[in-house]
Amino acid sequence: MLPLSPTPAVNPLLDRLQPYPFEKLRALTADLRPNPALRPISLGIGEPRHATPQFIRQALADNLDGLSSYPATLGSAPLRQACADWVRRRHGVALDPATQVLPVNGSREALFALAQTVVDASRPGALVLSPNPFYQIYEGAALLAGAECGFVAADPARNFGLDWDAVPEQDWRRTQLVYVCSPGNPTGAVMGLQEWRRLFELSDRHGFVIASDECYGEIWFGEQAPLGGLQAARELGRDDLRNLVMLTSLSKRSNVPGLRSGFVAGDARVLKSFLLYRTYHGGAMGPAVQAASIAAWNDEQHVVENRRLYREKFARVLPLLQPVLDVRLPDAAFYLWAGTPTDDVEFARGLLQNYNCTVLPGSLLAREQHGHNPGAGRVRLALVAGVDECVEAAERIAAHAAACARGD
Repeated sequence: MLPLSPTPAVNPLLDRLQPYPFEKLRALTADLRPNPALRPISLGIGEPRHATPQFIRQALADNLDGLSSYPATLGSAPLRQACADWVRRRHGVALDPATQVLPVNGSREALFALAQTVVDASRPGALVLSPNPFYQIYEGAALLAGAECGFVAADPARNFGLDWDAVPEQDWRRTQLVYVCSPGNPTGAVMGLQEWRRLFELSDRHGFVIASDECYGEIWFGEQAPLGGLQAARELGRDDLRNLVMLTSLSKRSNVPGLRSGFVAGDARVLKSFLLYRTYHGGAMGPAVQAASIAAWNDEQHVVENRRLYREKFARVLPLLQPVLDVRLPDAAFYLWAGTPTDDVEFARGLLQNYNCTVLPGSLLAREQHGHNPGAGRVRLALVAGVDECVEAAERIAAHAAACARGD
């Protein structure tokens, strides 16, 4: 008999990862039988479901010859220029395409890889700060980089903004990376100039890098586009963009989540190290995807139409929900962050069982702080489906909320 093989080595940091919110939701609803009389509707996953513009599809198809060669991690000069040109048009910031722009395979992998680049786990107590509630990649990236993950709670009294002064001084001294998400997931809150000023002051004092996740920045409802980190830096005279990296993608802007295309921009010193990491990590973008990305970044009309569709959905849905839920129009993004009349998990379970409609409990998107989970008592509604489907979902949610309020 052959001897048993030894157990393969596994990175022990993987044991620190929590299941993703959708995995938790599946486990929490596994015992339910959704109402078979109603077709299933899901507002749970924030996956854009508008049609991909034809010109982007055509650009991808027209450049398949590029599959015969290895792409450079730095990306092509035309793509970097297209990204820099978009930043100039959108944010009024001039970038050097050679040193301050780097294409990435979607913001998700870049958010993760950036932590692996900038965190020095050999320093005792290395800390990464994240909003709370938050996109779970922030936490996973911190933990797998060997750091701890700390949280700054979204405050309803601040329109779900973050109170950076609530972070203890001893935590700031060991912070190496701060994730911000503006417009926020799940709250839709946008950081203002004074909040950026405070965060930049803290970064100058303590030396941490700021990762500004702006993947929802092109879906907004007011007259003025959301303020981004690069624009805030320029307005505050920080033209070197020191310790700042902005991350964005085409997924939400252009309805191409499967393209896996975005870019990072900012401090040239950080991006030089990030490029080195990605060269070993294998993060190069394929030439066909690069060509489609150039087409997408160079066109704004499809973004205007995309924004119009979201505005129509919010205008139709909010009047149905506001009489029965604590909910209002967010600053930006495609989520509603709605307060529930009952426990958020029980609300989501009842909605699925009785109305065959899926929403994401807010407590699954947050971590407990000081004895309180800042996502508790809320659900995230992703208005990513078509207008009629979102309206039907809102009608079901309103009926369920009214029944909960009656104690049915």
